[in-house]
Amino acid sequence: MADHYEVLGVDRQASADDIKKAYRRLARELHPDVNPSAEAAERFKLVTHAYDVLSDPQQRQQYDLGGSGGFGGASGFGGFGDIFETFFGGGQQQRGPRSRRERGQDALLRVEVDLDEIVFGTTRTIEVDTAILCSTCEGSCCSPGTSPQTCDICRGSGQIQRTVRSLLGNVMTSSPCGSCRGYGTVIPSPCPTCAGQGRVRARRAIPVDIPAGVDTGVRIQLPSQGEVGPAGGPNGDLYLEIKVKTHDTFSRNGDDLLATVEVQMTDAILGTTVVLPGLDGDVPVEIKPGTQSAEIITIKERGITRLRGSGRGDLKIGVQVVTPVRLNSKETELIRQFASSRRPVPPQFSTFQQGIFAKLRDRFLNL
Repeated sequence: MADHYEVLGVDRQASADDIKKAYRRLARELHPDVNPSAEAAERFKLVTHAYDVLSDPQQRQQYDLGGSGGFGGASGFGGFGDIFETFFGGGQQQRGPRSRRERGQDALLRVEVDLDEIVFGTTRTIEVDTAILCSTCEGSCCSPGTSPQTCDICRGSGQIQRTVRSLLGNVMTSSPCGSCRGYGTVIPSPCPTCAGQGRVRARRAIPVDIPAGVDTGVRIQLPSQGEVGPAGGPNGDLYLEIKVKTHDTFSRNGDDLLATVEVQMTDAILGTTVVLPGLDGDVPVEIKPGTQSAEIITIKERGITRLRGSGRGDLKIGVQVVTPVRLNSKETELIRQFASSRRPVPPQFSTFQQGIFAKLRDRFLNL
């Protein structure tokens, strides 16, 4: 048998406090709950037995005089539970029966909204296929007029205790009762509607406020709007993930709205005012004389309401000047007269110009 002092890593003159500290350090390292290996379990047995002997003055004196200090001697500990109660504050405490009521699971739904709905926010009613409280038993899980009965196997404790003999003596173990599954009660007559679950599946309509300014990927939390838990337990939460649909005319850049307007060459030259349909009503747009393609016209406060902060973004309109292609003879003659009246400027190379849509895109991105 290994020397008890060597097992604990202390010398023969070690004080009782030194022995206790050495055992505490080794027990925390080797206990099966911390280190489940077979080697650690064997070492833990040796360490525990060595401490049992050396922590008791009479057994230590007998061991120092050449006694065996074997298993089964008088010891101040009844097993692993008593040891851990001494050193780790409480040890293995008996647990009571677990509750049938549990919190319901959270749920995630994806909701598509139109771009015009998020300008000022909107209200939606969504239908959710979820678990709701059973109206027959109201979460009791029992048939009407009946109730749960105390388990006659565990007597309501939800646990079965067994005494196991080991090298350290008798060790008390505890495990959930197989008859009641740890609840401490059994249901002799389950509810026929929910089969003893306390909840049923159903479709539920939920009104949802979608705030202004949300964007694709934003998640909205609806507390306690998820499924009800088993046995009428608390509801989980419902999360809505927003997806904003693509609009045919407008696109989004943060809180700003972007659009393109086609302008006839004569309107770009002389200037004009047009009224265009916006997401929240008509928008008057002033085309100033001499407007060039790819210029940006900004209409303040006609964008999307800011999700955080106050006010709205802007509506930014890119101008595309349209050159007429098919002219009649009179129109052609007028254009020639116009051209001849201006000082001729001979064509020459200049900086490469992108297409109208590429230029608009770059200008929008650089706003």
